[in-house]
Amino acid sequence: MSQKDIQANNQASGAYDYLLKLLVETDDTERLSAIFAALMTDKEQTELANRLTIFALLQQGMIQREISAKLGVGIATVSRGAKVFSQHQIDKLLPNIGEKIEI
Repeated sequence: MSQKDIQANNQASGAYDYLLKLLVETDDTERLSAIFAALMTDKEQTELANRLTIFALLQQGMIQREISAKLGVGIATVSRGAKVFSQHQIDKLLPNIGEKIEI
């Protein structure tokens, strides 16, 4: 890895750390919404919401094809979400998502 690549990675890491700290310190929902609107396109926000919904439905035991049909997303989208769900132990990280987002 070149010195330029290392510097770029360090800058990105610093920016990511800044964002994480900002999100932890912000309890104003309107401000958080404005931050996400500035950082992500409408499509990216929808994809994030779909990912969380996929996690919630997986927690409830719904099969991938049913999730795909329910959300109107491709089976590949659900499969990627399911892979992350198991790799990152989403049940422990985000318990009872469905209750929180009213699925």
